[in-house]
Amino acid sequence: MLGAGNRALYLYRRLIDAIDDVELVGAWSRSDSSAKRLGEELGVPWFTSMERLKRETGAVAGIVTVSYGANGAVGLEAVSAGFHILTETPIAHDLAEADEIIRVAAANGVHVEVAEQFHRRPLEQLKLALIEAGVFGRVYSSFNDFVGHGYHGVSVMRSYLGFDAKPVRVVGSVHDYPLASHYAMISGKTAERKETQEHGIVEFDDGRVGIFHWTSVGYDSGLRWFRGSRFYAERGMGVMHGTFNEPICELTRIGPDGHGPVAITVQRELERCDGGALTLMRALTGDPERPTVEWRNPFGQAEGGRNPEWHDDEIGVAGCILSLVDAVRSGSAPSYGGEQARLDQEIILAIRASAAAGNTPIALPMERA
Repeated sequence: MLGAGNRALYLYRRLIDAIDDVELVGAWSRSDSSAKRLGEELGVPWFTSMERLKRETGAVAGIVTVSYGANGAVGLEAVSAGFHILTETPIAHDLAEADEIIRVAAANGVHVEVAEQFHRRPLEQLKLALIEAGVFGRVYSSFNDFVGHGYHGVSVMRSYLGFDAKPVRVVGSVHDYPLASHYAMISGKTAERKETQEHGIVEFDDGRVGIFHWTSVGYDSGLRWFRGSRFYAERGMGVMHGTFNEPICELTRIGPDGHGPVAITVQRELERCDGGALTLMRALTGDPERPTVEWRNPFGQAEGGRNPEWHDDEIGVAGCILSLVDAVRSGSAPSYGGEQARLDQEIILAIRASAAAGNTPIALPMERA
């Protein structure tokens, strides 16, 4: 565990304990006091030297979980020490720093995965499986409607088009607005607040388009409760809307006689009829050639009720860990990786740069340092 961020204790420790053949062997932090506290709470040896941690514990991979602004610096230190890493988002706030992490990791032969879990949540994974199966045909346009801030929302938007789609131009609009006094869930305070709304149009080299929306108070304001994502495709569409806790998913396709819409039914299958861990997500398409499409929870396949009963976001984060573990074991690239994380960050920075320049289009890729 590389860093004493809150998620080290309340999230990552629990997930690692439940993943087969993965062991937490040591903890690192910059200061003696925080490293000692972290190591004692995790029950592992603690260090202020990454090189010593690696040498004395035999660790091969690390989870970088530090304060929000320190991701880039600690991620770079970790790959420089020879660790494969899963780093918290964003990979780095500065693109040049992200480039250096990617470069040093490649030079040292280690993998970089980034904890971008939004597209790994079960419902999103089922939608991506349907797209991959060809149920909707080619996806033409994709929308993130307040599903997540910055790179998170950009990642969701891009996932429907495919992470291999190449963005070439961005137009952004960013504005600040005052809000009436109201309760903020994260701070627990009631006060007047300022909201920053971010909106972006992302054009791709094949003529397809992505639309991004976010509000800075989206995570903790009852005034901004809405969550949504959409894609419009050759033979149908998908819409998710509602609140974060109770999303409504509506997927439709064209009917066999050219009429529509034909609804696709989504099912969540648990270990038991009265509960238990999620085992799979199933879509009943109504298409005789592809009557069902499934996504199986990789953490829900053990027998005898031994599966962890995680909520969807925990399953998504565990998927990030598994991606790095599989990459280390197989030698293949992580399923998301540093370059994709850098691109998501680049797009949100381009949206802001376009807005600051009076909505001037910004060409991608942006000039590298």
